[in-house]
Amino acid sequence: MNNVARHNGMPSQTKRPQDCSPVVHVFVMLLLLILFPSSHSSHILSSYSFPSLFMKSQHIPFMFPFQCACFSFFFFFCLMFPGTRAQQAFRTEPKNLTVRMGATAVLRCEVLRASGTVQWAKDGFLLGPERSLPGFPRYSMIGNPKRGQYHLQIEDAQLEDDTQYECQVTSSESSSGIISRLAWLDVRIPPSKPYFDMDMSTPWEAGKKYTVTCVAPDAKPLAEITLYKDGVELTGAESFSTSGSKDKLLNAHAEVTVTALSSDNGRELACHAMNPTLLKPVETTMAMNVYFEPAELTLSGSLTAIEGQELNLSCYTTSSNPPVDIRWWLGYKELNNTSVAMEEGDNGGMTIMSNMTHRVSREEHGMKLTCEAFNKGTHFSKTQSDELSVYYPPQKVWINAPPEDVPLRSGSTVHMVCFATGGNPKATLAWFKDGTAVTGALQQTSFDMGVARELVVVLTASDNMASYRCDATNKAKKTISAYTKLRVHFTPVSMKITAQQEVLRQGEALILECQAGSSSPMANISWILGPLRLQGVEEEPRDAEFGGISVHSSLSLNLTSQHHNQKVICQAYSHVLAEGTNMYYKLNVLYPPEFSPDQPTEVQVLEDDMAVIPLLVSANPEEVSCIWLHRREKLVKEEDYRYHWLDDHSLEIRNVSRNDAGVYAVKCENDEGANEISITLDVQYAPSVKAEKEPVFVNLGETADLICVADANPIIAGMFSWKWLGEEEVEMGEETQEDESGLLTIYNVTRAHAGSYECLANNGIEPPASAHIRLVVQFKPELRKGPQWRKVASRGDGTSTAEIVCQAEGVPRVDFSWEKSGVLMDFENPRYEEMIMREGSFHTSTVRVVNVSAVLDYAVFSCTARNSLGEDKLDIQLISTNHPDPPSSFRQVSVGHDSVTLEWIPGFNGGLQQRFRIRYCWDQSVSFLYVDVFPPSETTFTVTGLQPVTTYNFSVNALNAIGESEYADNNAVLTITTKERPDSDEDPSDIDPASQGGSGLPVYLTVVLTAVLGGLLVFNLIGCFFGLRWKKRQGQTAAGSRDSVLDGKKKEDEGSSQSTAGNSNKYESREMINAAAQRTLLVDSGSEADSNVYESYAEECSHYYYPTGVYTPHLSPPPEETRGLDVIRRPVDHLYEDVGMYQDTAAPSRPPPSVVFEHKLSQQRNEWRLPTRPRGAERTRQFMAVHQPQRDSDLPFELRGELV
Repeated sequence: MNNVARHNGMPSQTKRPQDCSPVVHVFVMLLLLILFPSSHSSHILSSYSFPSLFMKSQHIPFMFPFQCACFSFFFFFCLMFPGTRAQQAFRTEPKNLTVRMGATAVLRCEVLRASGTVQWAKDGFLLGPERSLPGFPRYSMIGNPKRGQYHLQIEDAQLEDDTQYECQVTSSESSSGIISRLAWLDVRIPPSKPYFDMDMSTPWEAGKKYTVTCVAPDAKPLAEITLYKDGVELTGAESFSTSGSKDKLLNAHAEVTVTALSSDNGRELACHAMNPTLLKPVETTMAMNVYFEPAELTLSGSLTAIEGQELNLSCYTTSSNPPVDIRWWLGYKELNNTSVAMEEGDNGGMTIMSNMTHRVSREEHGMKLTCEAFNKGTHFSKTQSDELSVYYPPQKVWINAPPEDVPLRSGSTVHMVCFATGGNPKATLAWFKDGTAVTGALQQTSFDMGVARELVVVLTASDNMASYRCDATNKAKKTISAYTKLRVHFTPVSMKITAQQEVLRQGEALILECQAGSSSPMANISWILGPLRLQGVEEEPRDAEFGGISVHSSLSLNLTSQHHNQKVICQAYSHVLAEGTNMYYKLNVLYPPEFSPDQPTEVQVLEDDMAVIPLLVSANPEEVSCIWLHRREKLVKEEDYRYHWLDDHSLEIRNVSRNDAGVYAVKCENDEGANEISITLDVQYAPSVKAEKEPVFVNLGETADLICVADANPIIAGMFSWKWLGEEEVEMGEETQEDESGLLTIYNVTRAHAGSYECLANNGIEPPASAHIRLVVQFKPELRKGPQWRKVASRGDGTSTAEIVCQAEGVPRVDFSWEKSGVLMDFENPRYEEMIMREGSFHTSTVRVVNVSAVLDYAVFSCTARNSLGEDKLDIQLISTNHPDPPSSFRQVSVGHDSVTLEWIPGFNGGLQQRFRIRYCWDQSVSFLYVDVFPPSETTFTVTGLQPVTTYNFSVNALNAIGESEYADNNAVLTITTKERPDSDEDPSDIDPASQGGSGLPVYLTVVLTAVLGGLLVFNLIGCFFGLRWKKRQGQTAAGSRDSVLDGKKKEDEGSSQSTAGNSNKYESREMINAAAQRTLLVDSGSEADSNVYESYAEECSHYYYPTGVYTPHLSPPPEETRGLDVIRRPVDHLYEDVGMYQDTAAPSRPPPSVVFEHKLSQQRNEWRLPTRPRGAERTRQFMAVHQPQRDSDLPFELRGELV
């Protein structure tokens, strides 16, 4: 109590009790100093502030014995983990070091607070404490001893120094000995000169593989060997090591397989050895001797000759080692008419050139001529051979062709074949026509006795009686020939048409003349104009070229515009050949513009597209000027950028709109005259739609007509469709269409039909259009009358504000009227305010009752909602806060093998924040398990940790700060059986607790510490017991005096003398007012002079409320009359139940909070806000609020009292 008073800035009014068992604290401090004389125990003692800790605990009696026990365990913890004392330590420890043989090595060691003797140990052997290290002339300790520097210096490092070292400091009176970590001294030695371990006295042969081995001896660390051939590193070498001449020295071996090449002859093979001690590698070299064959054997010179000529040939070999010998062979006969020349070649070898001369004969044709090269060193033999060709001329030539007296048709294909036999090589055949070479002959073919070449001729007039010749020749340079002729029938080789007039006009006469060239036999001339065949005037025939005959004819023609660009054909036809030759004359007839019969008179286009009105006009000359008229106005591009004329005078309208629709007139003219035509443009566009009436009002049960009108082109049947935009499905009405109007008729309208409908118009042109029509269904008000709407709870102590909410649904506008206990409420009274909120068809009226009085305001408030169609009424009871009502509709949502999900409807919360608790047990159990629902406001919860195939009984109830309710549904039990466990892997075996051992204190020390701490705990408990007894007596005395003072002060403020039965601060009745107070956390109002925090649990002890006197609420005079604010606000749902009035209760003897009425009223008005569903942190705060102690002023005044 005093702690809370000091927190509020008020002086303490009671005397502080003595600290709990001070002898125990002194004993503990002495024990720490004896066991741990180091600075660690001093630190513990400095942090152990006994008076301050016990001063804090004395004000909370419940915490006093708890803290005494905590101090005991705190010292036990300190004994279990003692601290370390300051002692000598390494500032710098030696580290691994690498040096080259002969260099100086320094291993560093620096000691802080050195009190012992510092020595170095080499491979476990101590070198001595003196800094000069006698017996080790190359060893010494260097550095400043005052700074604790004992660095080991090794001069001229040798292989024997390559070992481990450590720095040691012996123990002293003030410190224990210390040893540094091991440090290795790595002495590195370069390798000796490498050497090749192989036999090079025998020459290598090119192409064979040889193993090259190089050894780099006596190195530390192992040397790396790199092999080079002619300066190029050899890759793929395999390395291994062997022991050297001394311990720790290694011989490096590297082997690589080398394929000998001819280019290696005389080249250098090198071996480089390297390790980290060398700046550059050591090496050894040797020269290679390689036998190799000549890379090429070349036979040069021509092996072709005419019979009786001499051959001159050469055979050449590239460089080889040793040189080769060359011999010549013709078949199996060696040729000895040769000469040889030798020269130096590549890679130290020699080149050989052998020349041979020989006269050829026809019998030697096709024999093999061979040049052979042989290398005695490598036993290599290589030959180069070729066949000998001897040329001689062909013997016979002839032609296979049609007889000369058989006529052939012009255009037919004739095959003529020329044959030749004998000769070497075979003859080459060539065709000639009238002495000119023919290039179209086929490829020459060969057969056993000779060759043949075919000439395929497509006959023309020029082939008539022409002379064909075939020549046969070969490389023997002698030609023989064969001849033939052909007779050919052909149509006229040429046609020519001429006109007497140069300019042709419509209505004039035209005379054409046709001349047909040479033909065999003679042709007949006829005229053709389109589908018509016309007869001309013939003249006498004449002799012509190629032995043929020429004919002539003339034609007269009357011209029209239809003749323009038509062709007049002159045909020369041969009845013998049944074939003719044609020639045409194209007519260029001048005429004024004419429109095509295919010219469209109506053009359809989509709005916003580009409209093209085609103009199919023809005229000659083609330079035509056209003028377009729309609505009798000339269209000019400069006046409207959308107009554009194409090259054919068609009109192009960009971004065409519906205003562009209509009749377009076009007039065209040229030098020959003028003409005009009319064309209709039909612009089609997507629909736009609007509601004919919006919104549409209809009374419940009547017929509603929703009409939308579309503007579209074209208007098509079935273009309207209707869609309900609500969430739930409703029965749509009858859909009909009347021209451009769509109609939706809904019969017997229900409230479910109210909402928005979409009228969609689609005439096949994208996009379809839609319009929304809202259907408003008018009905009389209907109030929400669930249990949560029938009650409102509030404290009746004159300091709280109650909100009575009445919500109705109705159309049109709903108005409210309120009665209190059957009397119409007067909102001119400042204690009552009405606020109205409207959202769509929902209307909410909230009456705020300020400074709720149990006597004046605990009554029935009647809310009446009415509109033009009717009214509805609801009675709402304003009652005191109480424990919550039981939940209802407790049911199962789902069940698994180890869990059950439950759901319920919350009941009346008693006017306070409520939470829920689930009770359950299995059917064979005699006790219950309880689980609190989280978050507290949730009405669905999953109970986990259940056993499979087990029957459980579940119940749920509600709790608030005052108490708890009965269990749901009249204490009904919900019986549920869990499902079978699904197939799963076996459970892992339990862990053996013995395997989880840990280290601890020795047994004897544990026994001693346990005994000491047990004694300390007994002393603490005894001291705490007597301290509590003393504290309780002091608290009772102070409470009696305080109640007397407060009682007198209350009488002065009220200005009246109230009877308190002689002594108002004493309890008048021993009956328990509210048993649920055993489970209630109460926090007294911070505005009172003294505040107390009480915690009580039924498991530990029982605390009861007792009435302390008669209480009369103190109400300030009402402020000026004000009308309630018209604030739009959604109602907060309340679930209430009738709670009986507390009759035999009296308020505590302390005054009410001194709060000005007007200030509280205005503050409450400003704090009205739209309700939001708590989420996240807010829901957590709600949960915490349920478990936090309630302020005493938050409870109903009937239940305020003192805990005893």
